[in-house]
Amino acid sequence: MTNAHISSAFDTDLEAVLAQIMKMGGMVENAIRLSMQSLETRDEELAHQVRAADADIDALEEAINENAARIIALRAPTAIDLRLILSVIKISGNLERIGDYAKNMAKRTEVLSNVDPISDSTGTLQRMTRAVEIMLKDALDAYIHRDVALAADIIARDAEVDQMYNALFRELLTFMMEDPRNITACLHLHFISKNTERMGDHVTSIAEQVIYLANGKQPDEARPKADTTSTVTGV
Repeated sequence: MTNAHISSAFDTDLEAVLAQIMKMGGMVENAIRLSMQSLETRDEELAHQVRAADADIDALEEAINENAARIIALRAPTAIDLRLILSVIKISGNLERIGDYAKNMAKRTEVLSNVDPISDSTGTLQRMTRAVEIMLKDALDAYIHRDVALAADIIARDAEVDQMYNALFRELLTFMMEDPRNITACLHLHFISKNTERMGDHVTSIAEQVIYLANGKQPDEARPKADTTSTVTGV
């Protein structure tokens, strides 16, 4: 086989696996949106759909990893191309974890649908999940277009998600101290908010892969982190 044929076959394989990454990203974006919608509307059936759809996300991650491994084995990619394939594996793993967090959020809808709402906590969660959803969309766009500036902006934006989480965490603590009857609902809301904050971390990791692809190394500066709850409260 000539070098031209090898290159053409590699490009075809690569386009296929990148298309799978974009499909997986769309599925995860949908999971984030629907999990939050199920909480807002107290729609247990919708929450069940989110949980069931996670199996498709997991299956697609497995297919992506298998295809990436096959490309490495059959196409003998150059160092730069190998970096690209390895980034695909890393990103699919991040997407799978985000999908897991969306599924975990949906699991708590059943409990929260049977208790009284806690102030505007759902509205705060909606803003958090929307911010993460937009970050994810931008991260995937940055990856496809190798947009380092956009990737850096996404990394900076994660601090805003952390700040929203910090504010909601303290608000929920206040509600629990004011009335012990709020404890169950507040604990579930806290777990949802923490899942959302961790989604932001995984989106940031995707953005870091864009910089890694462009420069061959991870960002020089430490990732900005504004989640102060673990140091303040010890949880």
